Amino acid sequence: MRVRKVTEVIGTKVYTDSGDYFGEIEEANLCDNKVDGWRIKVGGAIMSLIGGARGVIIPHHFVKAVSDIFIINKAALPTQESGMEDFEAEDLE
Repeated sequence: MRVRKVTEVIGTKVYTDSGDYFGEIEEANLCDNKVDGWRIKVGGAIMSLIGGARGVIIPHHFVKAVSDIFIINKAALPTQESGMEDFEAEDLE
């Protein structure tokens, strides 16, 4: 297993485990000197799922592989239904 520096993966392309292009790594979120999540600048067809957002934060446990590309679990993708639930919950408060 090759250990990589966090700075080496900035700009790395991200794909889902089903082969869909997701975006590029922008930043790592650290907590207690461990990677907690990844901020990803979204691109491709995924942009229609997240509306006007420029990117998303994916928890590290959804990352399946890190090499020349990142592979993330498709379950990490936001859905239009979950976005609507969040919107409706904010309106009620």
